[in-house]
Amino acid sequence: MREAEQGTSGGPLPLGTARVLVASNRGPVAFVTGDNGELVLRRGAGGLVSGLGQAAADAPPEALPMVWVCAALGDADRRAVRAAPAGRLDLAGHDTGGTAVRMLDVDRVVFDRAYNAVANRILWFIQHLLYAPASQPVFDPSFRRDWAAYEAYNAMFAEALAHEAAPGASVLIQDYHLTLVPGLLRRLRPDLRIAHFSHTPWAPPEYFRMLPDDVGEQILRGMLGADRLGFLTDAWADAFTECVRGLPGLRVERRSITVTPPAGQPGVAHTVRIGVHPLGVDADELRDRADASDVAARAAELVELAEGRRLIVRVDRTELSKNIVRGLAAYRELLRTRPEWRGKVMHIVCAYPSRHDLPEYREYTAAVQRLAAEIEDEFATDTWLPLRLEITDDYPRSIAALSLAEVLVVNPIRDGMNLVAKEGPVVSRRDAVLVLSREAGACAEMGRAALVINPFDIQATAQALHAALTMPAADRRRRAGELAAVAGRLPPRVWFTDQLEALAADRPAAPVSRRGAR
Repeated sequence: MREAEQGTSGGPLPLGTARVLVASNRGPVAFVTGDNGELVLRRGAGGLVSGLGQAAADAPPEALPMVWVCAALGDADRRAVRAAPAGRLDLAGHDTGGTAVRMLDVDRVVFDRAYNAVANRILWFIQHLLYAPASQPVFDPSFRRDWAAYEAYNAMFAEALAHEAAPGASVLIQDYHLTLVPGLLRRLRPDLRIAHFSHTPWAPPEYFRMLPDDVGEQILRGMLGADRLGFLTDAWADAFTECVRGLPGLRVERRSITVTPPAGQPGVAHTVRIGVHPLGVDADELRDRADASDVAARAAELVELAEGRRLIVRVDRTELSKNIVRGLAAYRELLRTRPEWRGKVMHIVCAYPSRHDLPEYREYTAAVQRLAAEIEDEFATDTWLPLRLEITDDYPRSIAALSLAEVLVVNPIRDGMNLVAKEGPVVSRRDAVLVLSREAGACAEMGRAALVINPFDIQATAQALHAALTMPAADRRRRAGELAAVAGRLPPRVWFTDQLEALAADRPAAPVSRRGAR
């Protein structure tokens, strides 16, 4: 390596100053264009960003300076990036929350192909087992065009991280958008300590093999460029390990993989450690937020709406894996088979549109709306509204609904963790009973105190709703206390610091050569 291995631009990569770097598709800030054409900064959205942002803000002194590398998601972001020195928003005077932010000016076509066509339409579907294999997926020439964009997108991140990182720095790469970055970055900067964390489930080998063989191997070997791979549960970590067992040049154990590059091929022999870090919530901060005046106002509105009825609540994005349609069908089944609940319960459904760039998601949101309308048509009376569907994103209303729930429904087809399952018990004021899918990562920690369901079984889910509504108060209180304790066990700050410490312990940094070796 030289004081720079060569980057894709052909020039040397100067060594940076950041001791810790975070990389994710979405960053801690985003921009919109105001009424007068000016750029307006907003905090980034999404569970991953909020969790990482909190962790980065509370980072220990030894982690500073820190740089967060992310992508420009829209035209306003791109305007901000082009006006900032080397894309560094903090150096352009923007309030980035105490963490330096380098935003990448990704061509909008490259971004759409990498993010929507590959990451969200292919990799997300693979990891969440969402395909109907009789008809999907189909890997035709257009996929190869999209895959080339995904490769280019990952290469941009790798080079930016290599530019910003100080010698021996720690790099924490996030999620399925950036599976190739660890391997690319290792070739550019073998002195770095590199981690990749998967916030999704990991598919079993027989499902993962639906990907084209070369693409599947490229993803696995890209991730194996890291020193440490993190997962939310043992099940997802074990699934990854099973996927790599067939690759040559590896010695695979349950929690470590020794990588030996083939003779004559580039690469660095190293051992990859596998860690399990089940992200939780900051209970104190969440409870403080639940006590805020805007949440109290929304709660008062919901109490007035319910008129004393028992509240069954769910809060989700209209994401295919969240299984909202089957959840609504289970509520309809409850009302059909347990008529004693008619007029005595109300289902509050906060289902916020997600990924509407993809037609599958637009149709899924429409399906949620259709079924909600059918339930209302079948059961509503002049004095009782059985269901209230909210499809506009309103965080205070979501927290208020969670605080008032007597039953909380979390029934994903598959989920890496599901933080709603943890947020609900923390803010609950009514000892909410958690009806939880066995396919949610949270079930590994919370299943003992929840009512665990098969997310495909509508009748069993309806029975669980009835059991939750009729559960004795003492049992509800005991379960709710246990759930809240589990939820706050590993808040984002501790989750982040634990990974930094584990990464530092796994492999000492290699010295940086100044002799210009290639």
